[in-house]
Amino acid sequence: MSPEASSSQIRHEPDALRFLVEQDGEVAELVYALERGRMVIEHTRVPEAIGGRGIAGQLVRAAFAHARDTGLRVVPACSYAAAWVARHPEFATTLAD
Repeated sequence: MSPEASSSQIRHEPDALRFLVEQDGEVAELVYALERGRMVIEHTRVPEAIGGRGIAGQLVRAAFAHARDTGLRVVPACSYAAAWVARHPEFATTLAD
């Protein structure tokens, strides 16, 4: 398995309101809420054992792509997600007003 998460490894669990990826027996996740047509990204969690591989960024990218594809607006309440979208202006149009 590659040391970095790929979008094909990321699973969306809409019933649990999360995106997750498992690597080396560890689970990293992004948790969100749905509020009035908005996806509120509440937090990302990457265990230290698999940190530094770009996994959090891949999870946030997957969440923003899903929101864009389904017409949701994004509220990056998680500080990591807010910093990520500031570095990826191609997703700025997905942000909620």
